Amino acid sequence: MKTAETARTTTPRPGLRELKKQRTRDALLRAALELFTTRGFERTTVDEITEACDVSQRTFFRYFASKEDAALFVTRLVHRHYVEAVRERPAHEAPLEALRRAAMESWDSIGEAIEQVVPLELHMRAYRAIESTPALLAVHLRHSMEVEEEIARVIAEREGLDVDADPRPRLVVAMFGAVVRVTEQRWSVGEDFSITAIRDLTAAHLDQVGPALTGSWRAD
Repeated sequence: MKTAETARTTTPRPGLRELKKQRTRDALLRAALELFTTRGFERTTVDEITEACDVSQRTFFRYFASKEDAALFVTRLVHRHYVEAVRERPAHEAPLEALRRAAMESWDSIGEAIEQVVPLELHMRAYRAIESTPALLAVHLRHSMEVEEEIARVIAEREGLDVDADPRPRLVVAMFGAVVRVTEQRWSVGEDFSITAIRDLTAAHLDQVGPALTGSWRAD
């Protein structure tokens, strides 16, 4: 017999109706990403996506506001996962350390979260499509800026700072975001687009931040 405490802490499982909705959304998402990566984002229509799943356009727009929304759905899921990872870092960690550890220690769980929606390999291919599609890249970069602002506010709150009066939270997040951006660009044109590859590349680039900012770059 469950106690009252157990009842409060047990996460309820989704009902059959909710599971059906999730399956429909995930099927549309997989179909969209497959078409985007094989035919190209611009050449893919909503009709083609819905035909692949044998549903109506109305059903597609019940889950996604647009083709762009479908293309960036998993990437935004990754962003949300990372923001929560930063929130959960121990209070004693310095800002840059918290950002780094949140990234390094959350890749596996991020991979698991992606796999619950679409195959990881499909997401990796779709990310490359985002990088090579100007319209998608513009939306992705704008959303990334919004995420950076949210993380800056998280860092400011951790440190007891006013983010609008002290520039340091935005500066450290902007620097970290720049490292991630360079990493994503290099990773997206490489041959290995696994989670391990992007994690290792992120770590290698973060190791270069100090020397790049304060060291001499001139060859002897």
